[in-house]
Amino acid sequence: MNAVDSSTDIYQSLGLTGREAEQASTNELTQKDFMKLLVTELTHQDPTKPMDNKELASQISQFSVVSGIDQLNDSFADFSSSMISDQALQASGLVGRDVLVPVNSALLETGGTIRGVVGLDGSAADVRVLVQDGSGALVREIDLGTQPKGEVSFTWDGQRDDGSYAPPGQYLITAQASRDGSQIAPYVLTQASVDSVSVGGEGQGLALNLRGLGAIAFKDVAEIR
Repeated sequence: MNAVDSSTDIYQSLGLTGREAEQASTNELTQKDFMKLLVTELTHQDPTKPMDNKELASQISQFSVVSGIDQLNDSFADFSSSMISDQALQASGLVGRDVLVPVNSALLETGGTIRGVVGLDGSAADVRVLVQDGSGALVREIDLGTQPKGEVSFTWDGQRDDGSYAPPGQYLITAQASRDGSQIAPYVLTQASVDSVSVGGEGQGLALNLRGLGAIAFKDVAEIR
């Protein structure tokens, strides 16, 4: 009996040539393909030089590891997809609700208000919220006085400092305060309504589409109201 001494001969005995043989030799072989190749190799081996048991065990072990990793990756992919679907379902319940987000821009709608919070890492005096229009002009300055450490809410009804009302549109919201004679810049969270929820591509996660602000990552939401 003639021995098959190369993998090429084995592939040819299975009717695989050229690109097919190249594909069959990759780690993308299925378990069925692997067993078929192994049986063929054993059938055509040189009787005077049979395959060593350790070599046989090594081949099976290597394929099992690769196959196991592939199955594990598939399991993680399925788990990740399931998690995203569950999160999307939960997040869909936020449509129509308001959230606080770390964005210094807010939309003033006709007859509406802009709400948010100013965050302080310690007590501070002369805490103020500054509202600026698109040109950078100061529209309103809201005096919150002296505040302890923590977050303090604010509301702007669209009224300017001169008593007139600002037109609907986007406004920049910042804050300032003083501590021990020095100016500090507290953080600001603005409130916005959730219009819809988007499921991003791989690694992107969920995004909330906020009225007047656009998309923001669900993980960046500071509070749901």
